[in-house]
Amino acid sequence: MFRNAKANLLKVLAIILTLAVGSAVRADEVWNMATAWGGGPILEEEARGYAKWVGTLTDGRIQINVFPGGTLGSPLKVSQTAKANIVQAGHTWMGYDWGIDKTTVLFGNMAGGLNPEEMIIWLFEAGGAELWFEYRKEKFNVASIPCGIGPTELFMHSTRRVETIEDLKGLKLRTAGAWAEIAGSLGASTVIIPGAEVYPALERGVIDAMEWGSPAINLPSGFHKIAKYVIMPGVHQPSATWECLFNLEAWERISEHDREMLRAAGKIMTLESWARWAYRDIGALEEMEAYGNELIVLDPEFIEAADTAANLWADVEAAQDPWFSRVLQHRRLFQKDMENWSKFRFPIGKR
Repeated sequence: MFRNAKANLLKVLAIILTLAVGSAVRADEVWNMATAWGGGPILEEEARGYAKWVGTLTDGRIQINVFPGGTLGSPLKVSQTAKANIVQAGHTWMGYDWGIDKTTVLFGNMAGGLNPEEMIIWLFEAGGAELWFEYRKEKFNVASIPCGIGPTELFMHSTRRVETIEDLKGLKLRTAGAWAEIAGSLGASTVIIPGAEVYPALERGVIDAMEWGSPAINLPSGFHKIAKYVIMPGVHQPSATWECLFNLEAWERISEHDREMLRAAGKIMTLESWARWAYRDIGALEEMEAYGNELIVLDPEFIEAADTAANLWADVEAAQDPWFSRVLQHRRLFQKDMENWSKFRFPIGKR
């Protein structure tokens, strides 16, 4: 009898435990997330990392299932996939929508823009993130927040040596966003293709060079193995922001508290990504050099010409688009404020 009583008690406890665990992990919202990325490190550490933080901060009320780029919609059209409610969430770079509205490249960042530390301050202290949300909601009918930041990118992996503006002329270059037009004005022949297609295009000679990310992001993709020259700094992309966006109906049906938790997860991932990739870039660049790549630093006149061309391009766009003008002026006022930075802060890596 005692054994039967003990067995029954254990069964009851097991049922209670099962119910408790089930209630703890039961999600009120289960969302699918489309991404712009293949199966590489950005997907694994940024998109999945964000999904994990959302689950933690909402106590499991919101669960996000992350899918590789191209699985649920085009990797270059994540915002449209979310707007159509094919998915409820997306992880991307806003500048991929520049063909629809060029203001996106100001938030995704572009030549003449902000370095990673400046971008973080602009977004989270100077009002950039609020402007970002307002813009995406009004123009694209999605909810959107910053959720990561990449360090200054490599300018390119190239099969041809590029150091001066003259070297850029005629170069078949894979790029994206505003730089596709700006580099074209400087003499390059630009091609826009998704990240997953870049390696075979470079390998087959369809393109001479490509830009994608910083050293640590690029290293696993092996671009350095088929292109001898690693060229820097990334004047086209002083930093890059990652965006988490949401179907507006899905966003508005969750509580304000959970919306704040989604924003908080974005801030956490921004800090994590800034530290992670900046630190890993050090070893990744050393590994490329050890492999036999030639590291080339752009001529100062190239950098000046790129910034000048970028600012002229932005001025033209601002004259045609009220939203572009509003965001550009907001960013430029912030850049003016940041001119004091170098007077009281040591440059990174100098002390």
